[in-house]
Amino acid sequence: MTIQQTIREQMKNAMRAKETLRLEVLRSILAAFTNELVAQRRTPQEELEDPGCILVLKRLVKQRKDSAEQFEKGGRPELADKEKKELLIIEEFLPKAMSREDIRKIAVAKKAELGITDRSGIGKFIGAVMKECKGEADGNDVKAVVEELLV
Repeated sequence: MTIQQTIREQMKNAMRAKETLRLEVLRSILAAFTNELVAQRRTPQEELEDPGCILVLKRLVKQRKDSAEQFEKGGRPELADKEKKELLIIEEFLPKAMSREDIRKIAVAKKAELGITDRSGIGKFIGAVMKECKGEADGNDVKAVVEELLV
């Protein structure tokens, strides 16, 4: 079952259980999938493949994190909490991210391969590690691991 089909099924379950927040989030995810299809000049009735779904979900996660942060800065904790709850629902459909230990193993190998000894090549180093992780690692985690290795 594809991610999009799973979300449709979960939406039906949320309707039956009368889970309003979950239903709202699932509908917004499906709307984002449709928007992505239209942006690719495809018909909205088509189904987005899983790699495309994952990209859209990552974009939604980033939006929710940014919104929660802005609401907290603006003194609106109730809105920040809502964004965090939505974030948890969206993250259910993403594959599990790489752990920092796995990222560290890749980064150590890349550091030796590229021969990086100081911070001057940090951008190239981060890019190489991200490419090796194939999108399974969070960029902030990769950056933190790389900076630890270059200290």
